[in-house]
Amino acid sequence: MRGTVQHAAQLARETIPPMHPAGRPFVLGALAGALALRKLARPLGTLGFIGAAATAWFFREPKRVPPARDDVAVAPADGVVSLIEEAVPPPELGMDPQPRTRVSIFLSVFDVHVQRVPASGRVQRVAYRPGKFLSADLDKASEENERNSVLLRTTSGHELAVVQIAGLVARRIVCQVSEGDTVHVGQTYGLIRFGSRVDLYLPAGSTLSVRVGQRTIGGETTVAELPADHQESSK
Repeated sequence: MRGTVQHAAQLARETIPPMHPAGRPFVLGALAGALALRKLARPLGTLGFIGAAATAWFFREPKRVPPARDDVAVAPADGVVSLIEEAVPPPELGMDPQPRTRVSIFLSVFDVHVQRVPASGRVQRVAYRPGKFLSADLDKASEENERNSVLLRTTSGHELAVVQIAGLVARRIVCQVSEGDTVHVGQTYGLIRFGSRVDLYLPAGSTLSVRVGQRTIGGETTVAELPADHQESSK
């Protein structure tokens, strides 16, 4: 019997993804609400527990295995590539104002909502900017919505900018890295609560590996191969 219980526990750990710490207050609140509803009526309590389970699922943080290469940028989020265009990086990062390729990934409420580091390196700058809460799939969301931008210098010397953008429902962006931090490709660095978008700005000369409409897996899908020439000025 004990062996069966241990096996079941191990199976649960292997199949149920862990939850991001930012989700714990929401899940605990949902559980408290479910218990209160259960005292009123068992069917209501059942619905409440289902809601708590759905909340825990939303804040899931599955393990990911990034490519064993240091010359690529991986997807910073799960979702769908909604836009690929040339755009100027957020001015608050202090980067060269020349347009560079921007890959936008739209996250629905059903996607994993943690954000992943696109390449190993060091965080050069973190900048938060308040803004609107337009639908995240609109082109102008990158410029007008609430956002948090991170400038990363990779171990090979490239500059990458990754931007968390709040969407129509999202009202809170969580960023867990600070300037000077050393980060590793695929590690979780933040979270956007509910529908949102993540933009990745690539260095000039990068070769894209994705196209509009493609689904990405954060921390695993290769977005682009980085150029061999990395003569970008340090900020």
